[in-house]
Amino acid sequence: MAVEIEPGTRLRTGTSAAMSGGGDALTVEIRKRFANGGGFALEVSFAALPGITIVFGPSGAGKTTLLDCIAGLATPDSGRIAIAGRNFFGDANLAVQHRRIGYVFQDLALFPHLSVEKNVQYGISALAVSARRQRTDAILQSFRISHLRGRKPGEISGGERQRVALARALVTDPCVLLLDEPLAALDATTKSNIIDDLRAWNQAHRIPILYVTHSREEVFALGERVMVLENGRIVAQGTPHEVMSAPRQETVALLAGFENIFDATVVAAHEDRGTMTCRLAGSNVELETPLIRADVGSALKVGIRAGDILLATILPSGLSARNVIPGKVVSLTQHDVIVTARVDCGMEMAVHLTLAARDSLHLQPGREVWLVVKTHSCHLMA
Repeated sequence: MAVEIEPGTRLRTGTSAAMSGGGDALTVEIRKRFANGGGFALEVSFAALPGITIVFGPSGAGKTTLLDCIAGLATPDSGRIAIAGRNFFGDANLAVQHRRIGYVFQDLALFPHLSVEKNVQYGISALAVSARRQRTDAILQSFRISHLRGRKPGEISGGERQRVALARALVTDPCVLLLDEPLAALDATTKSNIIDDLRAWNQAHRIPILYVTHSREEVFALGERVMVLENGRIVAQGTPHEVMSAPRQETVALLAGFENIFDATVVAAHEDRGTMTCRLAGSNVELETPLIRADVGSALKVGIRAGDILLATILPSGLSARNVIPGKVVSLTQHDVIVTARVDCGMEMAVHLTLAARDSLHLQPGREVWLVVKTHSCHLMA
């Protein structure tokens, strides 16, 4: 049975769609196969415009390999990499040192025996002393680390080391910046402050920046565009809202925060009210969902965010929500100020609650509850 998802967004998918806009774009069209990678191949085609493009995807999707190919640390089997008429790879393979690419690695790779100032100056040692000092002073000030210039990496905090690594990459005046999970190990406050500084630098310089992250917060805080990789292919790209708010693939839905994803079968269509009924696989649970172009009997997936489910301890009535599902609490887990309740409804569903809601409802494992899900909280995927 064929399933066609109604186009609810302007999301573009596939490996050949280029992100729109102006300015000098970094164009990448490459293929690289790994001899011992179980048949895995990176095969992508895209254009990254000036500004921040988030590279998003599960571990092993090819994100770091993509950055390494652009930087010249890995060589594609075929294709082309270029910006503003300069070929990095294609007819010839331009050496790393001639590409003018800034790269911040996951491990930062700072020189432990050099001071902050010497680390930052490492890539511009060929400049005259006055020019080198002027450029270093400016970048240290931009990232608010001028007071650390005489210290060594082991004498400063993790957030300060991240700032030094960014400053070292940017002081060379790169035409492209590559960032491989640069803020992954930082606390929320430190991360937020560095994001503010990086956003300000980006607004002033406007070069293509590819930013690898697993953090949804960083996607929305920094990303002007998002590109999602899965198994070496681009499966979605567009603005953060386009890609993350209405994902069309299960991989994107998982990354976008849909904690509940179920296989389902269409059992009825209700065209008069714009809905249909889907039965979740392995259970008797039926959900009323938005109507899409799908025949009765079609297989699809239903995604529901844990925060979009209401929980009641008595059978609710008089609701506009069309789905009321009985279940039993299996477990309660607290993460900061959010409680995740796992509820057995024939399959397990995750529900997010506040601490106050947990306490006022006197929730505990074994408690009978009802889950309330609005029709349009059910997100359908082919």
